[in-house]
Amino acid sequence: MDLALVAASHSDAILSANLGRSPLWNSLPGLVIRDAPSAAAAYNRGLDATTAGIVAFVHHDVYLPRGWDRLLAARLAEVEAVDPDWGVVVALGVGADGVPLGPVWSSSIGAIVGRVPLSPAPVRSCDEMLIVLRRASGLRFDEALPGWHMYGTDIVQIALAAGKGAWSVALPAIHNDRFHGALGPDFDECYRFMQRKWAAVLPIQTPVTRITAHPLHRWRQRRNSRKSHGIRAGMAVGTDHAPERLAALCGWSDLDPGAEG
Repeated sequence: MDLALVAASHSDAILSANLGRSPLWNSLPGLVIRDAPSAAAAYNRGLDATTAGIVAFVHHDVYLPRGWDRLLAARLAEVEAVDPDWGVVVALGVGADGVPLGPVWSSSIGAIVGRVPLSPAPVRSCDEMLIVLRRASGLRFDEALPGWHMYGTDIVQIALAAGKGAWSVALPAIHNDRFHGALGPDFDECYRFMQRKWAAVLPIQTPVTRITAHPLHRWRQRRNSRKSHGIRAGMAVGTDHAPERLAALCGWSDLDPGAEG
């Protein structure tokens, strides 16, 4: 498989403690984009700096267990069997029914997230932790989208609008993310951008919010976030655990399909 890994990072410490420890990152090696003004700009830079047919955009606090690339190849073959013209494949997506599709480990909530799709499942949005793009689809990230939020949902909607499939498949990974007490004004700016851009297809359920035409929903989410802060903080496990150990505890030490049985 002709694969490249791209990460945007502002912290060598986070990168080296997580993605940098992934066997695949060290065998390719991966490409790090620094000092970009937005996620979309960073990922387009990465896309332009590589020639690989498959580009996986990965957060720097993600760990890809051993065998992840071989599992990816098997999962992409499943997608291509139903949709040869696919555009995007994700590890944590949200289908039309609003149910998260995984599975991935999230340290910020101390749990494995997402229903396991038994076959490729269409999605309308995704978590940005891991996005796989097929270069031949011609898709690119929209650099009009500011900041570092919502670009996963945006690229999924861009793919769908272009007639390219967006799919969730079972690609276990460790997201060693820190707890976020609240989403700030930068998130609201991205939310309003998505409201305007995708007004014709709203509502869209994302992994963290529901994008609707009416501002009341976002106001309610902020209120509920404040009320649930203590509960959510208590669920987080911190980010000081070795990602290899987290993978082992999840049963994901080796994802190579050839190692099954």
